[in-house]
Amino acid sequence: MIKSMTGFGRGESVSEDCKVTVEIKAVNHRYCDLNMKLPRKLNYLEADIRNFLKQSIQRGKVDVFINYEDLSAKDVNVRLNEELGREYYAALTRLGETLGISSEVTALQIGRFADVLTLEDVPVNQDSIKEQIMEALKEATNHFSASREKEGENLRNDILIKLDEMKENVTFIEERYPAIVSEYRKKLEDKVAELLEDSNIDESRIAAEVVIYSDKICVDEETVRLKSHIDGMRDELLKGGNVGRKLDFIAQEMNREANTILSKANDIEVSDHAIDLKTEIEKIREQVQNIE
Repeated sequence: MIKSMTGFGRGESVSEDCKVTVEIKAVNHRYCDLNMKLPRKLNYLEADIRNFLKQSIQRGKVDVFINYEDLSAKDVNVRLNEELGREYYAALTRLGETLGISSEVTALQIGRFADVLTLEDVPVNQDSIKEQIMEALKEATNHFSASREKEGENLRNDILIKLDEMKENVTFIEERYPAIVSEYRKKLEDKVAELLEDSNIDESRIAAEVVIYSDKICVDEETVRLKSHIDGMRDELLKGGNVGRKLDFIAQEMNREANTILSKANDIEVSDHAIDLKTEIEKIREQVQNIE
């Protein structure tokens, strides 16, 4: 199965105490780059989440968003620092006596001082929370993998069509080569005959020139290697798996052969088909960049 590096998945888990939502988004990247955004109280789960995701993700820039909503009636406790409150009260009372100010110190006033009243999270059952997080994460991962597989299948089918078109172009170039040599020989003979008029034509010299020309424009090696690369890419696509890097390498090799064919082309039809080859290869190179 071919997988795209682009995908999205969402999962949710709801219990009496909390609601967990997980979203996974990914785009293509040379390596595996996992980024997570989760509530501070769930930081202890980051390593477990990262290890779980790496089991199914080898490449791509992946963003994971985890939202935790506490549904319990009470999720924080108000903590009173009684001793600190007494000290504030005593200090304020002494201050009033020292300054000769008659005023009553209220609990509301003391409660506004730092650290007299603090909020602290109600302890949670970490095992229960972890189980719920992993449940939502698995659901999100399943949807994420399904979307990547669907996109990967579309990429595979499109590239296979392009490979067929490339094969047709290569076949045309191969079949066109003998005709190019024959046409060159005919032009050479006509030109020599025109220059020499009634003199005898040196057939051996013409034959030698034709051989030199045919060697110069010969692309047999390039077309053989290019067809081999086309077949190799097709095999990798049909085999599936994490073949993105290998496909990228093959595409680079195909581009090299197409460039050589184009540089040797001395025929408008061959040039047109070589340009078509390069166009298809460039499209394939863009597509394989998104394959895991």
